[in-house]
Amino acid sequence: MMHLADSAPVTNNLLGSEADSQRTMYPYVTGTSVIGIKYKDGILFAADMGGSYGSTLRYKSVERLKSVGKHSVIGASGEISDFQEIMRYLDELILYDNMWDDGNSLGPKQVHNYLTRVMYNRRNMFNPLWNSLVLGGIKNGQKYLGTVSMIGVNYEDDHVATGFGNHLARPILRDEWHENLTYEEGVKLLEKCMRVLLYRDRSAVNKLQIAKITDEGFTLSEPYSLKTFWDFNAFNNPTLGAEGSW
Repeated sequence: MMHLADSAPVTNNLLGSEADSQRTMYPYVTGTSVIGIKYKDGILFAADMGGSYGSTLRYKSVERLKSVGKHSVIGASGEISDFQEIMRYLDELILYDNMWDDGNSLGPKQVHNYLTRVMYNRRNMFNPLWNSLVLGGIKNGQKYLGTVSMIGVNYEDDHVATGFGNHLARPILRDEWHENLTYEEGVKLLEKCMRVLLYRDRSAVNKLQIAKITDEGFTLSEPYSLKTFWDFNAFNNPTLGAEGSW
């Protein structure tokens, strides 16, 4: 017979263990804006390669544009480790789809719908994936472009952007985008947006990549830098006319 003194100590499990409550409560290493547009032959994405540790631009070779299956491309702002987790989910999704070997494959609309459910589900568990995602692609000649936030808010459009790009790049895209953009015109428009973000976003870095997906497949450019101009009067005399400022 076991005596009361020999029994295991009773613990209060209402609060759970420390391991049970671990969350991404605050993003550590983050990437900034991603911009996506439709053009005549497919989808174009642009993103820089900076990874900020808080306010410190710690990493400068972070790829935030990835292919998903045969027909889609994804770009991510926000926590880099959470984006890596999302890519693991997508790798499993594509692998499972390929295992059916039925001659069909997931298109961008299906992948985007999947991501909206993942993000909203994690938000409801109070353990969100700290990212804003852009997902685009083309299948059977049909172009698709959409975005989803860290709490599951989602929509599709002809051009989308995350982070600062949603405030500074979208107005440019509304003025200058049209559905018959050539590849060269699309890249030029994306570079114009990225240059504005480079001037205005402290987390941006002058090292970017352009991703393209068409019916022929996915291509990702080598990293390159934009030509910039820093001799504006407001840059040379930032406190001019601001009496009492530093």
